[in-house]
Amino acid sequence: MAKMRNETNIEEFILEGFPAIQHLGKLLFVVFLLLYLVSIIGNTVIITTVCMDHRLQIPMYLFLSGFSFLECCFTTSVIPKLLAIFLSGMQTISFAACLTQAFVFLSLGVSDFFLMAVMSMDRYMAICNPLHYPTIMTMRVCFLLILFCCGMGIIVTTGLVVKVSQLSYCGPNIIKHFLCDLGPLTQLSCSDTRFVESLAFFLALFIIPSSLAVTIICYINITVTIVNLPSAKERQKAFSTCSSHLIVLFLMYGSCIFIYIKPSQANRLDTNREAALMNAVVTPVLNPFIYTLRNKQFRLALRNVIYRMKLLR
Repeated sequence: MAKMRNETNIEEFILEGFPAIQHLGKLLFVVFLLLYLVSIIGNTVIITTVCMDHRLQIPMYLFLSGFSFLECCFTTSVIPKLLAIFLSGMQTISFAACLTQAFVFLSLGVSDFFLMAVMSMDRYMAICNPLHYPTIMTMRVCFLLILFCCGMGIIVTTGLVVKVSQLSYCGPNIIKHFLCDLGPLTQLSCSDTRFVESLAFFLALFIIPSSLAVTIICYINITVTIVNLPSAKERQKAFSTCSSHLIVLFLMYGSCIFIYIKPSQANRLDTNREAALMNAVVTPVLNPFIYTLRNKQFRLALRNVIYRMKLLR
């Protein structure tokens, strides 16, 4: 750490935010605060409902509650600082805080990708191998898989953040983003960043397409199985358990492929803000509604939990 400080002349950075609409700071503060509260409340409702209703304590909903927890942490790593920028114009962030935000943001994002792939495999096992599913996907296996996803997120991100922290920063110090993502941060370094950029690109190339490939393979098999089901009612039920997951996958992968699957950082910083906003703010807000409104079993469980809470009063 001491060595890193000696090589780093810049002690803090300035997050540019959204300069074109910065004059609407108070209004944007209210909008993003509401979005943040909706995201936190919605994902917390999912976690609480799964914990309180024993009928939902099955692998699919355990993975969903784990995903909701990651989404709460993910959006919390970004929005509070963005709210401070909108409300008070406090755009400065220390070098250590910037690296911390980048680490938390990226490690949670990577964990999300691994968990989404695991959720795809869970749906594959439940629909394509229903007889073996209860013996394979036990509660213990579910918890271990969630821990594995979180652990992989930390492991993959740590090395990259350490390499970025070892770069020299001698000016300028304005990050053209509303958060400390490693791409814009790397562009400010006066060191040779080719190795770091290549490492970030290849890690993104490994994580995003590989998890997407697992998901595609799972859903190809799921689709074949669903089509061959004898009953239209069974086909509808099987598809309904997968449709919400597919919508969330589309939102997540669409924005992240646009941001990270490019070998050069220099020409994409301005457009990355909008994609990152979708990934860090909009998607976590939509996820609870996508999963709850389209899932009859969850809606019934939520009503049951609300009814029980009213009785306790």
